Amino acid sequence: MLHVVLMAPEIPHNTGAAGRLCLATGARLHLVKPLGFSLDDRQVKRVGLDYWKDVDLQLWESWDELAASVPEGANVHLLTTKTRRPHWDAVFRDGDYLVFGCETKGLPESLLGAHPESCLTIPMREGSPRSLNLATSVGIVLYEAVRQVGSGQA
Repeated sequence: MLHVVLMAPEIPHNTGAAGRLCLATGARLHLVKPLGFSLDDRQVKRVGLDYWKDVDLQLWESWDELAASVPEGANVHLLTTKTRRPHWDAVFRDGDYLVFGCETKGLPESLLGAHPESCLTIPMREGSPRSLNLATSVGIVLYEAVRQVGSGQA
């Protein structure tokens, strides 16, 4: 199983869409507090439609709490615009964690600096917007990971 981690997500629509992507691929969705909305928010449920109740969801109080639960040997991939290593150069394996930052700030600099070898980006052409929508980013990277992991996921 692949794991999608949203750190301090702010926009319910993105979280709902990421939940649908996880459900479609058999991935687990991890949300790290603080959340910029309530999980009961009708926007989350609206985007997740009637599927939201079926999303394999885990809620964490902090990054440290989640990080302590990651099994030994699992890769943790940090998605950021602050690296040049494209996500398609990574080797994804079953059990990997794909970690995305909040919509307005991305991942904390301290986390990126402590694990530069784990940083990946979605390449964009020069002069394009500085980043993509969070749910779009989750879809791009998650489906590359699913492609690499093989038919056991989707």
